[in-house]
Amino acid sequence: MSKKCYRFFGGLLTVQKNWLNKMAEKGYRLIRTGKLLYEFEKCKPGQVQYCVEFIGQKSKANAEDYHDFLEEMGYSVFYKNINLNYSVGKVRWRPWAEIGGRIATNTTTFNRELLIVEKENDGKPFELHTSYEDRANYYSNLRNPWLLLMLMLAAFATVNRSVILGIIAVIFLIPVIIYQLQIMKNRHEAKMKEW
Repeated sequence: MSKKCYRFFGGLLTVQKNWLNKMAEKGYRLIRTGKLLYEFEKCKPGQVQYCVEFIGQKSKANAEDYHDFLEEMGYSVFYKNINLNYSVGKVRWRPWAEIGGRIATNTTTFNRELLIVEKENDGKPFELHTSYEDRANYYSNLRNPWLLLMLMLAAFATVNRSVILGIIAVIFLIPVIIYQLQIMKNRHEAKMKEW
């Protein structure tokens, strides 16, 4: 018998990962995802672990290659949306993405910006990015959309003399700062641990 839960996490990847791991600790393994849907089946408590990966900057081909690579490594991988768009024929421009991923449509990576990765619990922490440089690059990919939105809102707020847009720009500055601190920390650690 399966259990269905409806949740929306947006860009809160750590919250989503923690929730999935709590479900796994309770004995539920993910079997299917939808826009808001997470469907689970019973398993042994703590049998699996989850990691959530942002891939919104990748082209369709690179996203599929990465998905296939993770499955070849023995992981179960699910695509997940980061937004709640229900319209058909949507197109998104992602200037921060790699070439081939800057235009996202329903047939490419639109509503497939996240990967939920599951592995059997072997008692070790589950991290997809193990080197400091790799982590710094990953956090750069997480920071860039927030940075672009913040800069655009700040420009609109200045041009339109809008206090509300200025406040929203400041709110969007918070994840930029958080991710920038992670980037700096990992780059510093990479230099300190260099052999």
